[in-house]
Amino acid sequence: MRKYFNIGFKIVVASLLLWVLYQQVFGREDIAEIKAVFVENLQAENVFYLVLTLILMPVNWLFETLKWRVLIQKFEQHALWQSYQAILVGVTFSIFTPNRIGEYGGRILLVEAKNNWKTVVATLVGSFSQLLVLLTMGLLGLLVFIQQFATIETYFIRAIAILGLTLILLLFFGFYNVDRIIPLVKRLPFIDRLQKFVKDVRVLKEYENWELTKALIFAFLRYTTYLLQYYFLLQFFGINVSFWLGTAGIATIFLVQTSIPLPPVWDLLVRGEVALQVWGLFGANELSVLAATFSLWIINLIVPALIGMIFMLKINVLKSLGIKN
Repeated sequence: MRKYFNIGFKIVVASLLLWVLYQQVFGREDIAEIKAVFVENLQAENVFYLVLTLILMPVNWLFETLKWRVLIQKFEQHALWQSYQAILVGVTFSIFTPNRIGEYGGRILLVEAKNNWKTVVATLVGSFSQLLVLLTMGLLGLLVFIQQFATIETYFIRAIAILGLTLILLLFFGFYNVDRIIPLVKRLPFIDRLQKFVKDVRVLKEYENWELTKALIFAFLRYTTYLLQYYFLLQFFGINVSFWLGTAGIATIFLVQTSIPLPPVWDLLVRGEVALQVWGLFGANELSVLAATFSLWIINLIVPALIGMIFMLKINVLKSLGIKN
């Protein structure tokens, strides 16, 4: 029965991944038009940008891996390649779950079962560091974008800046005082049923400021890599915007996307709609915008998810969850 569970579990995950792939690729009504735009831009002067985007894909996930290793080294030592596999398996699970929450479950499959909850906590800290970078850069991008395109009063822009900066500073304070979450967690109702989780939350006390700063640096490098990939794809599809306005627009899009927790099936639709609103201000062609958004999604999520699925096939799921064979 355990053998069949392992096989069945992997079949379900693979089926869900392929379903998302079918819905978003083969099930798109405009897939023929997007393909035509892609082929049209596949010219000598444009290919360089596409190649750069593809090269940066493994770099993007390498920075995520390095960030995660910094946070799990308190309780488990991983070789870089083992950690990289865990990250990609997490991508596989995240592709069909709301707000990519499945990446937590995917990563624990490649750590010792006794450290599962600690891994969840470490991943939460890593996600928090990424959120801090995204909000900080997103606020800067939004302010630049509003000032450039919106016709609103200066005092309103200042109010957004002050409120946003206040929130970010509070979040940074919380990030560097993560151990203070423990008393708050203990006050939650029914917390007695999660005693093991609360016990493992104590790993937060072990993080030193230099480790948290290191995680933030890797989060920033990953964000910058992702931003460059998006900008290169804009250039590939002939959406000519200056680097600074382009990065401000991208930061704004990332900020809006993060505020809407949706399953990836709807997430891509939202990404496309937000991108259309932003790049439409530059007179960009609608199909080119959708093609850039779609290509970034395929390169940075679908391809790593498929690779992660291959890694997951060799995992003993029950053993990873602490259930002995």
